[in-house]
Amino acid sequence: MGDGQPGVMPVADLWERRFLEGLEPRTVGFMQAIRVFFSMIRGFRTFHFLGPCVTVFGSARFAETHPYYELARRAGTELARAGFTVMTGGGPGTMEAANRGAREAGGLSMGCGIHLPMQEFANPYLDRYIAFRYFFVRKVMLIKYSYGFIALPGGLGTLDEVFEAATLIQTGKIRDFPVVLLGSEFWGPLIGFMRDTLVAQGAIDAADLDRIIVTDSPEEAVTLIREAAVRRFGLRYVERPRRRWFLFE
Repeated sequence: MGDGQPGVMPVADLWERRFLEGLEPRTVGFMQAIRVFFSMIRGFRTFHFLGPCVTVFGSARFAETHPYYELARRAGTELARAGFTVMTGGGPGTMEAANRGAREAGGLSMGCGIHLPMQEFANPYLDRYIAFRYFFVRKVMLIKYSYGFIALPGGLGTLDEVFEAATLIQTGKIRDFPVVLLGSEFWGPLIGFMRDTLVAQGAIDAADLDRIIVTDSPEEAVTLIREAAVRRFGLRYVERPRRRWFLFE
């Protein structure tokens, strides 16, 4: 259960659990707010000078021999070649693969992790890594600096991140950034449910589903994101001696 003595919950975990347990004395709430504030500032200082990013979501559970690992690695390579900084959760599996592909292509590779009792380590392909106590702070960082999102197959965490991005786009909280799902066999049933149930029963609009793109091609995914960055957000492609960048016009 994290660091420390067996059976003893680390202090950080106690604070996080207490944060969501309901009403607290006002002094405790104030201290929790201060912790969140400094956590946000730490993230802003870490990621401010990265240049435009693309965040890659995906499972930590797929080993190097798995086809989805290779798919994520190709995605990281293509993103780096296109000039984007690759941002992931910084863990193993498809996150590691995307960071690895970016590193191998000479691009910037970033990790934005979370403290967990059962799992917390950064993969070895990161230029910078930061871990947060609170999931919602981490989500802000993964979304704030990105001009597009690529999701590889994953579990509850990946689904949460995909629908968080889709909801922010649907509600206009962030601009119409591309959300690309890599792996049509994996994502097909989910898209079918959204189309045949959510759209059919009026829970979402067809336009909400149309914003989500499904493909098996990392090259197509990156092309869509690159074109959106230029057409929608006024970025331009610049060749630098060591690395390509997208810069504001």
